Amino acid sequence: MDYAPSDVPAFHDRLIAEPRPTDLVLGPDGTRLILSVETIDDEGTRYVPTLWEVDPSGEREPRLVDGSGQGEFAPAFAADGTLLFLSGRENGTSADGKGDSRSVALWALTKHGKAEQIAQHPGGIRSFTVARGSGTVAYTAGLLPGAADVETHARLRQDRENAKVNAVLYEASPVRGGGVDLGPDEPHTFVLHTDGDVIDAGSQGLAGSGDMALSPDGTLVVHTRAATSRTPDTNTVVIADAATGAELRTLSRPGHQYYCPVFTADGSQLICQRQREETYDTEWSVTFVAFDLASGEETDLLPEFDNWPWPGRPVPSPIPGGATVFFTGDEQGHRPIFRRAADGTVTRLTAYGAHSALCVSPDGTTLYALHCTVDGPPRVVRLDTATADQHPTPLKTPGNLGQLPGTLTEVHTEADDGFPLRAWLTLPEGASAERPAPLVVVPHGGPQASWNAWTWQWNPWAFAARGYAVLLPDPALSTGYGQRMQERGRGQYAGQPYRDVLALTDAALAREDLDAGRTGLAGWSYGGYLANLTATRTDRFKALVTQAGMWNLEAFHYDTDMHAYFQKIFGDPRTRRERYEANSPHLDAANMARSATPMLIVQGGKDYRVPVGQALALHNDLLQLGVPVRFLYFPDESHAIQSPNHLRIMYETVLNFLDHHVLGREWKRPALL
Repeated sequence: MDYAPSDVPAFHDRLIAEPRPTDLVLGPDGTRLILSVETIDDEGTRYVPTLWEVDPSGEREPRLVDGSGQGEFAPAFAADGTLLFLSGRENGTSADGKGDSRSVALWALTKHGKAEQIAQHPGGIRSFTVARGSGTVAYTAGLLPGAADVETHARLRQDRENAKVNAVLYEASPVRGGGVDLGPDEPHTFVLHTDGDVIDAGSQGLAGSGDMALSPDGTLVVHTRAATSRTPDTNTVVIADAATGAELRTLSRPGHQYYCPVFTADGSQLICQRQREETYDTEWSVTFVAFDLASGEETDLLPEFDNWPWPGRPVPSPIPGGATVFFTGDEQGHRPIFRRAADGTVTRLTAYGAHSALCVSPDGTTLYALHCTVDGPPRVVRLDTATADQHPTPLKTPGNLGQLPGTLTEVHTEADDGFPLRAWLTLPEGASAERPAPLVVVPHGGPQASWNAWTWQWNPWAFAARGYAVLLPDPALSTGYGQRMQERGRGQYAGQPYRDVLALTDAALAREDLDAGRTGLAGWSYGGYLANLTATRTDRFKALVTQAGMWNLEAFHYDTDMHAYFQKIFGDPRTRRERYEANSPHLDAANMARSATPMLIVQGGKDYRVPVGQALALHNDLLQLGVPVRFLYFPDESHAIQSPNHLRIMYETVLNFLDHHVLGREWKRPALL
């Protein structure tokens, strides 16, 4: 396959225009499935969410929820079946939950399509949760420093706006987190009762993420209080009285962080995801734990589970007294749904694909989820809660991307330390021994991640549509291959993971339908770092593409919003330099002059995870060394490219760059650049 005719949209154009399912909720009686779907707005400059109703039986076509509109997101059901969601509809704006959220309020929508605003907050509401057995709602919203209540907060906000002041004075917490600036307001947990009273249940910390839960009867509210610069590896679970906001108990463990709290159906236990992040001497590990609310005793629910219950929230049985928990976890290039029974036995319920947004029916017999694969975008599916290794039943879901331009297979090999490795390989139409396809190797970000799901950015099928095979390797530090995979990559970003990528590349190129003389490598985030590293170590690739990749690890350590996390792994460069000197590509920059592999750098100007200085330093080094380089810069984008118009330009530029250097075609500068 080659360039699309001028009257036929390129595959990446169709990919960008495809609706994106993001969240799924099930009504309390099990009859209504509500799906949140992102679509391009009328101006084509951003994705906005809408709410759709999906038929649980799979018979009827999906339809827009009556009375909803663009910009409605985060759906949830109240105990009486009322649909709740966040929206900026009051002043006619469409809030997408990612940009300016000052107008976002909490709304209720009856089955008949009548909408009513039930909570608003100066500065907007960021997230919310509901009690499954009562009318109580909890939501996250901010309070400015010095504001003891919402009224004072509103006045202070107005004073700042009138004075045109947006400055922030930081005194203890991190300045940035999750790729955004923190503050000036600090997230708090508010509880909204059926009589209209709103109770402040306490601060979540400046880096609070809105991680909350309500007990089924609405009497207890739980949130996580973010780690601070003084205790960067430890956060706190706070249990408070929902009626008064009084703090009843806190739960924490040094060196660990807790996420995704949820109560069991009878309210007797609190289940959380517990993470121990990687340090200089220990591997990252993840499990689920249960806290007994009476004693505070903590129990590991998955002591023998070698993979991680990751990502996503645990879903307890809806039956009071039931001890079953459903969850997802990466495994060998998939993300199955698992069931943890009362006796601790873990059963894999799905045979293939990646799953998210789990919903369990009121009787505990049926699960609904979003299901996708490397070769299939997200779709709603249904399965039972008892049978192992199912192929879930697909339900009718918005979107129809059509036939993909190729096929999917796997590559297997053995690493230099004997560890079994695997990767996905997409093959373009027509690839054969007679017509071997050029290959692009695309390491994933993370590095704790796996190629196991559909992706909208760096989607391999956009490359397959242009005739490329794409190798998606899972090297050391990838998830879904047990703790040994973490051990063999700990602290050596430039070591075992890099060697694993090359081993999988060699195994793929042993195929007769791939052309070893026409190869490129491209990556984002940690994958971008591996592209940068590759530039200093080998000339085997015809072209390299790096997006948001680390270059100078010492400078990165000081600039990134993950400063504390990264220092735990690599140490303080002023006193412990070994890992910086062994892993920082910039120290071997001179090698790039010998290989002279052309590079394309892609970078967002508002990237706080891998700040723009990393790209600028790499660009300057390449220019000084005389290596061919192009720099695609998006001033308003962050760590990932989000805007559909920018995604379109990114795909077009990357593909044209590879066509020029890997295939020897004439360089085509995108028309809008």
